[in-house]
Amino acid sequence: MPRLALVAALFASYAAPVRGQCNGSPALCERGYGTVSFVGTHNSYAVGSEDNLAVNQGHDVTQQLNDGVRMLQVQAHTKGTTIQLCHTSCDLLDGGSLLDYLRKVKTWMDANPQEVVSMLIVNIRNQPPTAFSSIFTQAGLADLAYTPVAPSVAVADWPTLGSMIESGKRLVIFMDNQAQYDVVSWIIDEFSNMWETGFNIVDPTLFNCQVNRTSGDPSTQLALINHFLNQVVVSFPAPFPERANVTNAATGEGSLGAEVGVCGEVIGRAPNFMLVDFYEYGGGSVFEVAASANGVTYNPTTPIAQPGGSSGGSTNGAGGTGTRDSAAASVFVPGSWMVSSLVLGGLGAALL
Repeated sequence: MPRLALVAALFASYAAPVRGQCNGSPALCERGYGTVSFVGTHNSYAVGSEDNLAVNQGHDVTQQLNDGVRMLQVQAHTKGTTIQLCHTSCDLLDGGSLLDYLRKVKTWMDANPQEVVSMLIVNIRNQPPTAFSSIFTQAGLADLAYTPVAPSVAVADWPTLGSMIESGKRLVIFMDNQAQYDVVSWIIDEFSNMWETGFNIVDPTLFNCQVNRTSGDPSTQLALINHFLNQVVVSFPAPFPERANVTNAATGEGSLGAEVGVCGEVIGRAPNFMLVDFYEYGGGSVFEVAASANGVTYNPTTPIAQPGGSSGGSTNGAGGTGTRDSAAASVFVPGSWMVSSLVLGGLGAALL
């Protein structure tokens, strides 16, 4: 082959669209971002022992991503001049700086170029978008951030996962308040693009896929369900890891699978984001639910991490690729979510 033809062929091969795996499945490459369901971790940085009532996850963000989590929710506070990831208060749980957290995400995304990841920032201290953009830039993630064509995008108008991966713009960042498209176009206002269900749920019968918060038309927006069950501790809602197997299950009353089914009845489609606590409970059932909603199978190459903080497993796409047992054997007894003993005094606020 002539040298110029060889160079042209090599260039064409390099520049050709990638059509391999997209979030764990080739079937998702042609799917619009707004038509895909992703498992998310509620307070993804709030990692530690389940004995701590401010903890929502048993494994750090790297393990979460390895196991298939593709929506990372964080709660941003300030500690001096630093944006810190804390739960309700930095005195209650300090998950470290946003910068350190984002550096872990950057390392993982660099090692997994076929994955689209989303983040949702709960901007507790109402910081301007520039306070966050500088940190994303410092962490090296600004170059991966997706910029929508407008401040608000209809659910049907988002690009395909394949095109986002090909462009290299495969990190979608939402913020619940203070987003300004004309200031930082890639920090996207949550509630003009997405609606949420209620949170701090202590009765599993209330996992009903009902719109709780939005500033737009829910029928044209992305949908997020807060599917994590709380228990009442000294009058405040707190995480309920003892029931996580049931809450995260693929089937059964109060399960994630059941609420996704309700969404099919209520809004005519599966939710885009499913935020859960202690995602590892259920042995992968949350990813099985997402895979089913996406019309693919869930078949990870290795088991996901186990409850109790013992990490294990390797990268599994959000779409998944086979079938796993949901490991949901418990039966809910009405009223059993009430905690009568004093576990921790002086919570001072609901554990959002």
